[in-house]
Formats: sequence, C-alpha cells, structure tokens
Amino acid sequence: MKVFIMRHGEAGTFAASDAERTLTARGETQSIQVAQAVAEHGIKHFDLVLVSPYIRAQQTWQCIADNFNAQSVETSEDITPYGQSDDVYQYVCALAETRNLDSVLIVSHLPLVGYLTAEFVDNMSAPMFPTSGFAAIDFDLSKQSGQIEWHIAP
Repeated sequence: MKVFIMRHGEAGTFAASDAERTLTARGETQSIQVAQAVAEHGIKHFDLVLVSPYIRAQQTWQCIADNFNAQSVETSEDITPYGQSDDVYQYVCALAETRNLDSVLIVSHLPLVGYLTAEFVDNMSAPMFPTSGFAAIDFDLSKQSGQIEWHIAP
C-alpha cells in the first residue's frame, strides 16, 4: 500500500480560531506546484483521501484535487494538529484492510504529519514538514512496516 502524507499550504496567522485560518495566495501556489510534481512522479490516483476539517487543509485539497483522481474523499476529525498519531495509524490500517485500499492520501497539519510519518516508517524520528510538504511511503500492511520513498517540498 502507498501512504501519502501532505501538510496543508501556508496559511494566514489571523483568524477567529486556529481551525478558521485560510490559505495565503502563496500557500495555494506552492500546494499546486507540489501536486504537479507529485503527478509528474506518476501519482495520479488515490483510493482514499482523508482531509482535516480545518479550513486550510480543506482549501489545500480543493486547490490540488484537479491534479488527481480520488475514489473517495472524507473529512476526518482525527487528523487536526492535535490528533493522536497512533490512533490515526490504526484507523488508516483498519480502513486499508476492510476497504482493500492500495493508496491513501492524508492532508493534515504539524505536528501530526511528522508523527504520523514516523508511525508508518520503520525506525524514523518524526520529520519536520514545511507547508505543502508531501511524503510518499511504501507500507506493507501485513508486516506493519514501511519505508519512505520520497519527500517533496516547495
């Protein structure tokens, strides 16, 4: 199975709440550039896309969605900046098994994206993700073992 993890694009700092922060023009542009680079790697389809409910993550998916074919897109309350990586890991593994998924994209936030990458990749410390950063992981569901294949940043 392929697991792809993306941090939302650059967001403004002022909003009524953290959940309501919106992408900047630069955040949109960089997210699109990263999505185009990912598509050039031959990644054009996801069986499932999980997106944080926070506005900046939703906007990130909306601005990159035209670059991909997604079989299913779902908002997940568990992948906010305060989500628990071990819970999300178990949830994604369960979904992959029950739905027979070959590819999953998670669009989320720091620090969760780093911790989640470390959950899927063997012997890896949580990496820092720049905004619009995107990681590709080759994950063997039966062995619960994964390796990072590549990481793209704007």
